Amino acid sequence: METESTYSGYSYHSGRSRGSHRHGERSRDRHKSRSKDSRSEKSVTINPAPAEPLLGDTTVRGETVQDDTWGETTTAVTGTSEHSLSQEDIVRITKDLEDSVGLDCRRYFTLTLAVILGLLVFLSPLAFMVLPHLLWPEKLQSCGTACEGLFISVAFKLLILLLAVWALFLRPARASLPRLFVFRALLAVLVLLFVLAYWLFYSVRILDSQDEDYQGIVHYAVSLVDALLFIHYLAIVLLELRQLQPYFSVCVTRSTDGETRHYNLGQLSIQRAALAILEHYYCDFAIHNPALLSASKSRAAKHLAGLKVYNVDGDLPAAPAEGPGNNAAAGMAHSQSRAIIAAAAHCRDSSHNELYYEEAEHDRRVRKRKARLVVAVEEAFTHVKHMKEEEQKKAPGDVMDPREAAQAIFPSMARALQKYLRTTKQQHCHSMESIQQHLAFCISNNMSPKAFLESYLKPGPTLQYSRDHWLARQWTLVSEASVTSGLRDGTVFILKCADFGLVVTVKRIPYIRLSEEYIDPKSHKFVLRLQSETSV
Repeated sequence: METESTYSGYSYHSGRSRGSHRHGERSRDRHKSRSKDSRSEKSVTINPAPAEPLLGDTTVRGETVQDDTWGETTTAVTGTSEHSLSQEDIVRITKDLEDSVGLDCRRYFTLTLAVILGLLVFLSPLAFMVLPHLLWPEKLQSCGTACEGLFISVAFKLLILLLAVWALFLRPARASLPRLFVFRALLAVLVLLFVLAYWLFYSVRILDSQDEDYQGIVHYAVSLVDALLFIHYLAIVLLELRQLQPYFSVCVTRSTDGETRHYNLGQLSIQRAALAILEHYYCDFAIHNPALLSASKSRAAKHLAGLKVYNVDGDLPAAPAEGPGNNAAAGMAHSQSRAIIAAAAHCRDSSHNELYYEEAEHDRRVRKRKARLVVAVEEAFTHVKHMKEEEQKKAPGDVMDPREAAQAIFPSMARALQKYLRTTKQQHCHSMESIQQHLAFCISNNMSPKAFLESYLKPGPTLQYSRDHWLARQWTLVSEASVTSGLRDGTVFILKCADFGLVVTVKRIPYIRLSEEYIDPKSHKFVLRLQSETSV
């Protein structure tokens, strides 16, 4: 339907089909320009560990890919399918394969270096004590009681060091960072130089001279183990304790819907701060739902498609030539343009009414569908309660398990649940199988209908949903500063995913100055004087 109005021989109209076509062309042009600009940005990539996928799978894009008509019918279709790939898709797939291969090589290379360094650290003290017995056993002095006691000291210290290294370093990898962890690399270099220095001194002063004082050699090995324990203590301070005290307050905003959270972080590098923010994201932010944004985008496209102006009597007049005789024509054109601008402003002013009634109607439909869903679920759970009471009277072999009970009562609530999920744009987040599993879980744990509905009435955190809806291959960290540099006041970086981005702004926590004010306890004392005579 098109609406038209005429002002001074001209008319304007807002056509939905033509306006949406032009809006689609402009959105494609903007998408191309954004893709060109994104290639020139300085960005690095954070890849999740293989056992910990992240949000942003291509299956959860603006369109739903699963069948959302499970409330009405379920159909199995078999056959062949044809898929077409563009050149851009082939290039993207090739790049992803190269990135994954490079990531695996770097991870295994780092693991190999860590294993070699660990073996060098733990075998060096033992080698210091064993080599003299293998090379010049006849020249060594006998080991007394004090020397044998040092053997026990070395054994227990190496055991403590092994457990400490296992607790601090041998933990499952949470993610793959784009750059090296500076403190961990410095500690590894420090340990390597320290052990090499001990070996150099050992080869020059003990191996070359074939020292006969075996107790002194054991003391030398014990000193190496003690130094390694102190280096491990330094690692705990740099890697764990240093970041505990909060120094910065970060504001994390999702670029699509504007959802915002605030967190306190310690002295971290940008890449490790990004990792900490992503860990908070999966627990605190509601799942990203592109379907909720499509309605607002279509409404904006309808109102901002622009006005098409044409001349009712014919073509638009050509621009008049310069001269004193053309002032009247110029004034006429100016008045016509002012009339067109006023009409456009009037059209835009009425758009808020449409938005108001649209949202009111949507809220009414949501409340209506919610009421029907609550009633249907309560009736289903009441039926389950009656079934449990009847099953208590039956033999143990005839009792229905929670899975069968969920499948039995699910059809009574399926249609109401499906309509509610469609109205709230959540149908792609919940499949029929996941709903039945959740229903069986609630039945087996004797949960109430309200506990069952809580997962569907309010969007939950990202990890609450199935892996198919938040599985992702990588996040991209875009930062002007180096990602290995520490956080500073005013630092801004972006964590980009396939469908959205997290804009992070860093602010330093201000220096707090407290003062004390002393209040004399005697200043609170007072005397209450009462009159001895009272009226009768």
